[in-house]
Amino acid sequence: MDVMQKPESRRARVNDRRGAIMRAVLSDGSMRIEDLAQQFNISLMTAHRDLDELESRGILRKTRGVAVASSTSLVESTYAYREGRQRAEKEALVRECMNYIEPGQAIVLDDSTTVRYIAQFLHSRTPLTVVTNALPLMNELRDVRDLTLIALGGTYYHWCSAFMGLPTIQGMSRLRTDTAIMSTAAIVDDQCFHQEQETVDLKRAMFDSTARRILLADHTKFEKRALYGLFQLSDFDMVIVDHATPEEHVSRLRAKGVNVVIAGPVASSQRIS
Repeated sequence: MDVMQKPESRRARVNDRRGAIMRAVLSDGSMRIEDLAQQFNISLMTAHRDLDELESRGILRKTRGVAVASSTSLVESTYAYREGRQRAEKEALVRECMNYIEPGQAIVLDDSTTVRYIAQFLHSRTPLTVVTNALPLMNELRDVRDLTLIALGGTYYHWCSAFMGLPTIQGMSRLRTDTAIMSTAAIVDDQCFHQEQETVDLKRAMFDSTARRILLADHTKFEKRALYGLFQLSDFDMVIVDHATPEEHVSRLRAKGVNVVIAGPVASSQRIS
């Protein structure tokens, strides 16, 4: 007798396949969708359907027939992928940055995975007012005592776990903060670059609405490229880099008058799990 496959078994098989596709793309950084269909013995339509679901969860991105996890000069990587990269360096950067945050300040935090690490330390500087467009930061900071959270709304983008667009920019432009803390996708010719115009537009609004600007940039930013130029590093009041940043970059920037601060390494006993 023919026995139909149970719906739960079919769902489990689909979920297992999507998990395998996710791991394959995260491992390689990017894969052609046709190659994924062939590798998993599924139709191109099914491959697109699986990738659409993964994209809706902010895990991967689809662009021009390619599934992307890691960034290219034209496409920013997903938040889920970036979150797991350079963890020790990011923590070192935010620990150093905490030396420049004082109780009573109003600070703006961008949606970068680097800046997200600062959420775990802000309780030590309260009272504070924090302005951000990043949903993970909103969730982490909403219950911090003596911290006023101003959430910038707008259109939600899964790939960056953040709100962007005209309403977000307008909301930011109405505020005036003491310090903006942000990161960047790439540093080319001593200038910040990003792959997404929406990101550039919002960072400009953040930059223009604050009295002091701090950039957090680990050494890998000097090895990457992106399409849209933003600020010169000399436009920032402070650029904090990690201890693995080549001396040639540090010396060149300081010769140009950039206030470069080198964050020391974080001991393994200090690291946040």
